[in-house]
Amino acid sequence: MRKPEILSPAGDFVCLQAGIDAGADAVYFGLEKFNMRSGSGVNFRMADLPEISARCRAAGVKAYLTLNSIMFEGETALFEEIVRAAKGYVDALVVSDWGVIELCHRHGVPFHVSTQMSLSNSAAVRFLLSCGAERVVLARECTFAEVKSIAEATGAEIECFVHGAQCVAVSGRCLMSHDAFGASACRGECRQPCRRKFRIQAVDLYSDGQGRPVHESNTAFEVGAHTILSAKDLCSIGFVDKLVEAGIASFKIEGRARNANYVMVCTRAYRKAVDAVAAGTYTPELAATLRKDLESVFHREFSPGLYYGRPGESQFADSENSLATSVKRHVGVVMDYFAKSGIAQIKIENHAVSRGDELQIHGATTGVAEFRAEDMRRDEEPVETALRGTWVTLKTPRCRRGDKVFFVEQVSRQSP
Repeated sequence: MRKPEILSPAGDFVCLQAGIDAGADAVYFGLEKFNMRSGSGVNFRMADLPEISARCRAAGVKAYLTLNSIMFEGETALFEEIVRAAKGYVDALVVSDWGVIELCHRHGVPFHVSTQMSLSNSAAVRFLLSCGAERVVLARECTFAEVKSIAEATGAEIECFVHGAQCVAVSGRCLMSHDAFGASACRGECRQPCRRKFRIQAVDLYSDGQGRPVHESNTAFEVGAHTILSAKDLCSIGFVDKLVEAGIASFKIEGRARNANYVMVCTRAYRKAVDAVAAGTYTPELAATLRKDLESVFHREFSPGLYYGRPGESQFADSENSLATSVKRHVGVVMDYFAKSGIAQIKIENHAVSRGDELQIHGATTGVAEFRAEDMRRDEEPVETALRGTWVTLKTPRCRRGDKVFFVEQVSRQSP
């Protein structure tokens, strides 16, 4: 059985490098506009395409560009500019609009069909394959049985989400943000009103028919997120073997708006799980260990999504905020790095650092480097704690001047 691809999100070069270093087989990213994260501020520029391509090719990693916004009349030339610019630098475009598919045909650019097209049956998949699609990303509503049936019936290269945030709408095609703020989720501008609490308030008197008010106009109810719209996060680490068995060719991790630590931890966890399935060493114990790793970074309550069927109200989150069991505190920046000795000089701008602290360095070429603070010194004198406004030297993984340094704090979270 073919080992599935681990597909990691990349919002910037730090995330890109973190995904590559953690074992991704492929990365997906967006440019400044016309993708599902256009409004998030975590996109690359057109001028970054050569470097993205060079890094991925050097590592043997595929690069997929998301161009999966709907295309309005009058925008063809703008989309075409991106299609032409991407040709030769990416392995495929991820698209969801028939007009963009036509542009891919016109310019000979390979394309994958985004989950935004809500493909959920073999007839639709076969038709898209006949139109030239190299891969289809199935609708998130598909169960194990449906995924397996579609894969077997079509022979298509199937991609499915395995981890990350889920939208309550059909494959993310939601108009709530558009109607409330004029910012369309289908254009990558979602402001996520679904994740908020809501207040339901009467705006007029209600009579019992005899002129007597049943309640006053200030009657109000505060409704928690879990009773309305906020879906739990998908986590499939406990059933990766079933996903492999279903014939999924690519395991997609959601999170282009997440930080590099999230990308590294999630990619590493699913890399280990998929490798273990291939080696015959995937066990419930391993899955439990990897789940703890995943719990350390941003997440809401975990769920199996819709793979086991329609979950009803149990699919909705009880918490508004992240349940991550670790948080990063900004320490400062790397002032210099001495490659021969493996020593970095770090300026302490915010959080103090003490001997034994767990630290990370994030950088555009460094990715995410993890280490513990040992043998800290200042002017050759040992230092137990480096306070804000000072500097310190210590042994670190390879990094670069200007990289950011973070203190990793373990926290206790109580699930609702």
